[in-house]
Amino acid sequence: MTTGSQDRPGRGAFGRRGFLRAGGSLAALVALPPVLTACSSSDDGSGELRVVGVADQQKPLEEMVGRYRASHPAVRFATSFAPTDQVQTLVRTRLAGGNAPDVHVLYPGSGSAMSMAELARAGLLADLSGQPWTEEVPENFRSAYRREGRTYLYSAGSSVIGAIHNKRVFAEAGVEPPRTWSELLDVCARLKARGVVPIALGAQTPWVTQLITYALVPNAVHAKNPRFDADMAAGRAHFRGSGWADALGRYQELQRSGFFNANPNGTTYEQQTAMVAGGKAAMAVQVSAVLAGFRQAARTPDDLGMFPFPGNDDAADQWIPAGVVVGLGVSAHSRRAASAKSFVEFLGRQENVDRWARSVAAIPFRRGPATRVDPVLEEFLPLIDAGRAVPFMDQNWPNPEVQPAHFAAVQDLLAGKTDVDGALGRMDEAYGRTP
Repeated sequence: MTTGSQDRPGRGAFGRRGFLRAGGSLAALVALPPVLTACSSSDDGSGELRVVGVADQQKPLEEMVGRYRASHPAVRFATSFAPTDQVQTLVRTRLAGGNAPDVHVLYPGSGSAMSMAELARAGLLADLSGQPWTEEVPENFRSAYRREGRTYLYSAGSSVIGAIHNKRVFAEAGVEPPRTWSELLDVCARLKARGVVPIALGAQTPWVTQLITYALVPNAVHAKNPRFDADMAAGRAHFRGSGWADALGRYQELQRSGFFNANPNGTTYEQQTAMVAGGKAAMAVQVSAVLAGFRQAARTPDDLGMFPFPGNDDAADQWIPAGVVVGLGVSAHSRRAASAKSFVEFLGRQENVDRWARSVAAIPFRRGPATRVDPVLEEFLPLIDAGRAVPFMDQNWPNPEVQPAHFAAVQDLLAGKTDVDGALGRMDEAYGRTP
């Protein structure tokens, strides 16, 4: 999925057409654009290991570079960072021009022009399969890391989508985080009666439109048919006539009940954040990667919590979306491939997986005795460990056209310009386009 504001999520802040494509589409410039911040000497072919990363992950990547150099002092780095949309354009263009960085930002799964599957299919990525950490990737997330049995992506773990909520607002209204859909509707009604916006929605920022759908689809679709994505790929299933209709129907139910702010299509991600952080809204359905931004906007960071957004009425069988976060790949044509792979193997050590994941409010793809996740994410761990976590939907889509079709369909749904069947029909059409 892509976010858009972690330029801000994507798509800790994303731009993911920004998280959610913590998954997105990338593409163009032969030279580094002015927005890139260089942290070392320029990419002049003098022997540095050239690394291009996304701005949202600059802090953990720079920390890892420093730690790696402590034990490999002879290796020099040239590192640059940019927001999601710009860095995608930059790297894709340089890959096409034969001037790729040695290590570069890479999106999980498929469904975007800079995704692991797309670049591996084009022969642009080095195989990382021999590295020990690759065997520890959980089965239900392997499609985000692997293509045809080979691992091409390094990512520290997964972000989850849930409800970031203002605990002070909840307490003042005398409500607790809901655990079922019926409880959610009741909580929203009670918040609305107090003059508080129950759910802030910044649908003017395209990547935000997808989050409520993604929060509802695991229960509406995958809990009933865990092989739904494979059935879609084989032509045995479609968005139309599936649980996707139930998910979008519930999205509409929230709007028709008056549980969103006025004019979601005229509200940005930044305004959504300010509403929840400032107490004008009680919650927002968001990806955990943006927690840092919400906390920065809050009077007291501890005012904010996060809980799984309930999608059914069985609290014991809730499913959640957990998408592998933006990671790194090694160029197949790197002249410093050995050093590049050595650096990635270093990143795969448990202590480094933990550090990176915690920095971006993600859950490590594997956890050791010393692993500590952000406390607000602990409620999500039992669902992940029980196998009731589904990759962000776009990470399994076959081309970069479906996600923007989803963005536009939700905006039109909110504006009353289409109905659920029409929205899903547009997504089916985009899904069927040849990659």
